[in-house]
Amino acid sequence: MHSEIIYEGPTHKWIMFGRDPDRPDQIIDTNQYMIVSGDEAIVLDPGGVELFAPMLSSILKYVELEQIKFLFASHQDPDIISSLGFWDKTLVNGKLYSPWLWEGFIRHFGMENIEYVPIPDSGSVIQLGSISLNFTPAHYLHSSGNFNVYDPQAKILMSGDIGAALEEGECPLYVQDFDKHKASMKLFHQRWMPSNQAKNDWCKRVRGMEIDMMVPQHGRIFKGDHVNDFINWFETLEVAIANKG
Repeated sequence: MHSEIIYEGPTHKWIMFGRDPDRPDQIIDTNQYMIVSGDEAIVLDPGGVELFAPMLSSILKYVELEQIKFLFASHQDPDIISSLGFWDKTLVNGKLYSPWLWEGFIRHFGMENIEYVPIPDSGSVIQLGSISLNFTPAHYLHSSGNFNVYDPQAKILMSGDIGAALEEGECPLYVQDFDKHKASMKLFHQRWMPSNQAKNDWCKRVRGMEIDMMVPQHGRIFKGDHVNDFINWFETLEVAIANKG
C-alpha cells in the first residue's frame, strides 16, 4: 500500500494511504487518511475489511498503536468502515466518530470495545492533540447522513465521495489537468449524488472556508486553484442522473 505525507506543519501532519496494487480486481480503490498531532492520531474512513492488514502495517510506520485514539467514518459504506471489527479488537479505549443516523447499521461490522460517538446533523468539533477538527455536514452527498472533515489550520477538507474519481491503472496523486480530470468524475457524481439542493448547499458552505487542499476518498487530490475549479464545476453539474447508456 502506498503512503505519503501530504501536509506537515509545526503542530500536526496528514498522511494519505491508498493505491494498493494487491487489492482484488473487483474491489474499488480507496484513499484513507490519518492526522497526527502530538501523541494522538485519528484515522479517517479507515477502509474495508480487506484493507485492514496493509493499512495497519502502513500506519505503524508513522505512529505507535497507542497513539491511535480515534476513528472517523463519514458514512456507513463498507469501503469506508467494514474493517471496524478488526479495529475493535486492536485499539484500546478507541472512539469512533460517525453520523448518529448510521450507528445501528455500522455496529453490524462488529463493535464491542470501541465507543461510538454520534455526530449530530449540525456537525461538531473535536480536539486532536493541539489542533481542532470540524466535522462538517455533507448530507445526501451521497449518504443521507454524511460528514466531511475540515482542518482550519492546515486548510484541508477531507471530502469523502465528493470529488471522487474512478480511474484505471496508475495515476498521479494530485490533479494536474482539471479539464481532463472532469471526465473521470462526471458519471460518478451524476449517479451517486442524489440531490441538487444538497449539492448547492454544500458548495455554498465550503465557499466560506479557506481550503488549500481537498482530499477525496477515491481518486486524486485537489490542490490550490483546482479546489475552486472543482467547486465551480460541481455547482453547475446536474446530478441525480442515472447513466442510461
